[in-house]
Amino acid sequence: VQLQAYGGGLVQPGGSLRLSCAASGSIFSINVMGWYRQAPGKQRELVAVVTRGDSITYADSVKGRFTISRGSTDNTIYLQMNSLKPEDTAVYYCNARKVVSTTYAVYDFWGQGTLVTVSS
Repeated sequence: VQLQAYGGGLVQPGGSLRLSCAASGSIFSINVMGWYRQAPGKQRELVAVVTRGDSITYADSVKGRFTISRGSTDNTIYLQMNSLKPEDTAVYYCNARKVVSTTYAVYDFWGQGTLVTVSS
C-alpha cells in the first residue's frame, strides 16, 4: 500500500486547511484509514481515524474542529481542519491499517507526511 498526502501549509490561527490522502496498491483489505501527527520533540499521536464501517474516532484536542471523511472511493480520505491553533502545528501523516482476518496480524502503512504550520 502506498499513501500520498497533500494539503499542508502555513495558516494563521483560526484559519482552515484540508488534507487529502490517496491510497494505491493492495488496498482491498484496508480496515482503517486516518491521520496522525507529530510535533517537534513529541511522540506521534492519533488525530482522527475512520474504519471501513465508517466508525470515526477523534483525539479530544481536535473534536469539534476537525472532520475526517471518505472520498467517493474507499481509497481516499480527507481531513478538514478548522479553527486551527498554534498547537496544531505538526507533520501530519496519513495511515492505513490492515488486519488479517485469519491471524489478526496488523500491518500499518504510512504516507510521507505533510507539514502544517499554524502561526501569525
